[in-house]
Amino acid sequence: MAKILFVMTGSSYWTLKDGTRHPTGYWAEEFAAPYSTLTGAGHSVVVATPGGVTPYVDVMSLRPSMAGSEQIALEQESTLRAAEELRRPIELADVRLEDYDAVYYPGGHGPMEDLCVDADSGRLLIAALASGKPLAIVCHAPVALLATRVKGVSPFVGYQVTGFTNDEENAVGLGVKARWLLEDEVRNMGLNFTRGEIWKPYTVVDRNLYTGQNPASAAPLAQKLLEALH
Repeated sequence: MAKILFVMTGSSYWTLKDGTRHPTGYWAEEFAAPYSTLTGAGHSVVVATPGGVTPYVDVMSLRPSMAGSEQIALEQESTLRAAEELRRPIELADVRLEDYDAVYYPGGHGPMEDLCVDADSGRLLIAALASGKPLAIVCHAPVALLATRVKGVSPFVGYQVTGFTNDEENAVGLGVKARWLLEDEVRNMGLNFTRGEIWKPYTVVDRNLYTGQNPASAAPLAQKLLEALH
């Protein structure tokens, strides 16, 4: 069975352009759905965060209106409570890629604060891409690719990716408040950003890089990752 590294934000807030801290963390569905899919198939998961801090769930993501229904919200909360891996993360700086068969980055607004500038994450992403192992990244987590630039150039340049769109950020009212937007920055890096309808599942596979646009894309992305592990 495979061992999958979940690289997660350690931040509980996102600094907006007016300097205020928007409470956030990781998005529940983006952990819960892939975790359930992968562990349900017999694979094991290890969580890593910057500094080894316990990741914070964005409480908004557990609201029934955000999760899709009260039942789904309760199921996701139950998954998070049962996932011991969330309570004993390892330090991102200590990760050895050779110990894992695949790498997965869930989103939420937290990565907009820390993973976008985290050098350990940047090095891991570069190594994961070069290794040929499946590398899956969803929603806001593609901002972590910004930390893969060495002297302004990233090995991800030219790859097809997707991620949380400007339209989706505007739809939740945060587009105008943000210092910068994921879609803009990823395009500016030289990646080929594509997208589907807002809030609908949309995934892109380019070589060993698997990306998903939004929370609804986490489950389909996990399914593709599962297929790649077989």
